[in-house]
Amino acid sequence: MANLRVVRPATPTTLSRLVEDYLVACRARGLSPKTRDAYAYPLRAVFLPFCAKEGIREPDQLSSRVLDRLSTKLLDEGGPKGELSKYSVHTYLRPINQFIAWAQREAGVGIRAKAQLPRRPRREVDVLDREEIQRLEDAASNARDKIIVRLLGDTGMRVGELIGLRVADLLPNRGGRCELRITGKGDHERTVPILPRVYQRVKRYVERERPRDSRSPQLFLSLRRHPVTGQHEPLTESGVQQLLRAVAEVAGLDKRVHPHLLRHSFITHAAQRNMNPMKLQQIVGHNDLTMIARVYTHIQASDAHEDMVRLLTEP
Repeated sequence: MANLRVVRPATPTTLSRLVEDYLVACRARGLSPKTRDAYAYPLRAVFLPFCAKEGIREPDQLSSRVLDRLSTKLLDEGGPKGELSKYSVHTYLRPINQFIAWAQREAGVGIRAKAQLPRRPRREVDVLDREEIQRLEDAASNARDKIIVRLLGDTGMRVGELIGLRVADLLPNRGGRCELRITGKGDHERTVPILPRVYQRVKRYVERERPRDSRSPQLFLSLRRHPVTGQHEPLTESGVQQLLRAVAEVAGLDKRVHPHLLRHSFITHAAQRNMNPMKLQQIVGHNDLTMIARVYTHIQASDAHEDMVRLLTEP
């Protein structure tokens, strides 16, 4: 009699295990820690606790009705930290949909559901004009802070990219072509042009102002020595945020000034000056044009009136 091989059904993958597998896959893709955190929090702190209360442990128990209840709950009751705007609910639900799409595509899990994203009202994006950026720079009390304001305003780099700059990332001046090497999301490197006079200012800062005895390769260091290590430690994101708030107060700007506002402002200014969108995308380190089209649609709205006036009045 032939031996019969007993095929045992595979142990079903629990929803929580699948979420952790997805986050591991995100890490393997080289996503930045900040991006992974933006995915992990909605999944671990919002999605999984909600599913547990609903008695849902397995992926195939998910349905569109369940996800509609989650969306409604977030809109009506808020999240773990309190009331949520439509923007925040949208931000929570997008990673859940991305997780579901990954589970269908990569894990072969038959989840036939998708969270409906709430329609977001168009948000006006505040920007700084070039004169206001100059006022910020003028209000800074030292060479380091002045250069930080100028680089953020002239390149649109992210604050994490700024504090990640090393001395070696100031590339040699080749025939008037002055550039910075920037390491962006996913450790992708790009070179960004800077004006020759800004290049000279950064070089002068390195040679004359930056602490000479530092062992750190980072370009921007704290002004004071650390009380424990005795070293000038690399500047942090919170340090940049604090210095921008301080110079904005001195400059008398009636706006909440933060690093990403300078990024918004650079992209807005570049678009208004008709920079090629593909070149702009490369300079600011976006993977595609989607973010530029989505976030900076205010440019189209604000400029439409002026364009129409020129159309109707100019011969």
